Amino acid sequence: MIKELVINIDMVNGFVKEGPLAAPSIMRVVPRQIEILEEAKRDKDTEIIFIRDCHTKDSVEFKSFGPHCLEETSETEIIDELQVYEDKTFFKNCTNLIFAEGMQEYLKGQTELKRVSVMGCLSEICVLNGAIGLRTFFDQNNMDVEVCVHADAIDTYKAPNHDADAINIQAVNMMQANGIKVLRKERM
Repeated sequence: MIKELVINIDMVNGFVKEGPLAAPSIMRVVPRQIEILEEAKRDKDTEIIFIRDCHTKDSVEFKSFGPHCLEETSETEIIDELQVYEDKTFFKNCTNLIFAEGMQEYLKGQTELKRVSVMGCLSEICVLNGAIGLRTFFDQNNMDVEVCVHADAIDTYKAPNHDADAINIQAVNMMQANGIKVLRKERM
């Protein structure tokens, strides 16, 4: 039985390597994500899930964020560096992974689940919405599951008037204020 889920959110080409919303600077968290995924892969009670942004050409979300991650394009694929870890995948058409097709049913079926940890991008949009969505889902369904965020394995884009480091801190603080535990690699 699965006791822990590690969820990697939107580390797809369309947010990291190509397309109108790609931010190559997000690659800076990939080494930490690999460490976390390697550890998860060795634990028989842990399952790794990837969430992939995937939209049809008429997606309503484009009114807020413009066209990106169109289905059947390379933008929806997990970046090469992480593909080896992709086993279970859910596709979402919004900024909150809890609404990915089949996600709620899958979570309800995890009767031994004790902890879910998240990582990925964009910290202030899909990671924040996903983590809070998970916390809310578990509360609503009276499931005693701890929700965590790997603060050193999330990132967002850098741009004028968009300080990625400050936004990452704000996103982590907002998640913590919503009952999400913050995890960081201990420094030696």
